[in-house]
Amino acid sequence: MSGGRGGGAAVHRRRRGGSAVALTLLTAWLTCCVRYAEGVKPSNIVLVLVDDQDVVLGGMTPMKKTKELIGEAGATFVNAFTVTPLCCPSRSSILLGRYPHNHEVRNNSLSGNCSSTQWQKGPEAEAFPVYLSKQKYQTFFGGKYLNQYGAKAAGDVDHVPPGWDQWNALVGNSQYYNYTLSVNGKAEKHGDSYEKDYLTDLILNRSLSFLDDRSPQHPFFIMLAPPAPHSPWTAAPQYQKEFNNVQAPRDGSFDKLGKDKHWLLRQPVNPMPNSSLTFLDNAYRRRWQTLLSVDDMVEKLVKKLDSINELNNTYIFYTSDNGYHTGQFSLPIDKRQLYEFDIRTPLLVRGPGIKPNQMIKAPVLNIDLASTFLDISGVNLSTVNVDGQSFLAQMAPSLRNSTVRPFFLVEYTGEGNPTKDPTCPKLGPGVSQCFPDCVCEDAFNNTYACVRMLDGKQDLQYCEFADSESFVEMYNMTSDPHQLENIVKKVDPSILQDMNQRLIKLQSCMGDSCRNIK
Repeated sequence: MSGGRGGGAAVHRRRRGGSAVALTLLTAWLTCCVRYAEGVKPSNIVLVLVDDQDVVLGGMTPMKKTKELIGEAGATFVNAFTVTPLCCPSRSSILLGRYPHNHEVRNNSLSGNCSSTQWQKGPEAEAFPVYLSKQKYQTFFGGKYLNQYGAKAAGDVDHVPPGWDQWNALVGNSQYYNYTLSVNGKAEKHGDSYEKDYLTDLILNRSLSFLDDRSPQHPFFIMLAPPAPHSPWTAAPQYQKEFNNVQAPRDGSFDKLGKDKHWLLRQPVNPMPNSSLTFLDNAYRRRWQTLLSVDDMVEKLVKKLDSINELNNTYIFYTSDNGYHTGQFSLPIDKRQLYEFDIRTPLLVRGPGIKPNQMIKAPVLNIDLASTFLDISGVNLSTVNVDGQSFLAQMAPSLRNSTVRPFFLVEYTGEGNPTKDPTCPKLGPGVSQCFPDCVCEDAFNNTYACVRMLDGKQDLQYCEFADSESFVEMYNMTSDPHQLENIVKKVDPSILQDMNQRLIKLQSCMGDSCRNIK
């Protein structure tokens, strides 16, 4: 991550020096409504964060309106990644702008620090909504927050995280019907009426009401986190017959033997039985069906912003917490793996200063979202404890100087059960997320860290596992985009040593050091 702090911090240093360049840039910022100034309101921000949407396996195919209204009207990032492919750690990284080793959320459980009292007393108080609130942003949250949010052992529904003015958070993990919301700290039960309860539509409608009731003198931040396309994949009634002839893609690594890979990838039944193929195809279709309501959400939100004359002064971000797989390396369905299908995410952004129809190749991480929001709002990024960097410069070069990181980290802490799984007793204790035919998607020793090199010249991935084998995987993503061949035994040892040293530095990095790995 050479090049230092990034455009936002560089600008702040120049401002302190009082240089002519700083005055010129300041004028540009005011023109584009990015910062506070006399009579000028900073830009609004909207984040749509979906749950488990891949980009590698066609996950954006149903999103025709979203691609037109956000991507074609602005920027599509073709190299967007999560720093960890699991819901709660990833969402925690988004809120804080930090790698998991710095916010210490390991998995989706309370014991893994997901929305725990420890999280609430520490990192949560430093999340980006706190800073936006101090910048006089009016804030709205609707949908899934963190998987264990609302648990009785972690403050119940009474707990409303700091920085949010309007709070409509799902208790627990993704549901479409028959759920409980915390509405500003009060429990609100919901049933199975489509008109009253379908969660994707409900949080949209409440955000539209928020826009009607807001103060036009101050900017707003809206975060919508619908359940789609997470299981149980309950589509709206009008979409339940869509895509009935669609199958999960059969190309790339689909149903390929995971030879020369970590043991978890070597244990699935190969080729997959017909029962697994039928199951994953059904899941694939139903995931797409749930996304059609999200596509409608984006359209209605854009129309609303236009009708209240705020569209041209609003940045709209669309992304997912992680990717997903359906049959890759004979794993039926899930995320949690180090491969492209699980770590790449969609990222589309439109807003002031962003030219339409941009395809941006610079790698961007989910830990960069918080820095970008704060950069837009006018926060001095050098005062904030974040590992990520603003990518405002990548989208709108006229607003910021730009630096591109050549390396970044992906890390994951595996989950397992202390006792044998009845569907997979032969593997013993320590595995989880198991399917019939003894295919397990996770394990305690599915714990890894990867350094990804993506600098325009080389596209490499190097990963080390914390297991008894000290297993290592390495891929040349240029010649082998589907990661079929682990080349660790073929690579020059000096290259392996360089990647190992970068990984060591990244695993212990904090703040600036995460952006300055050589």
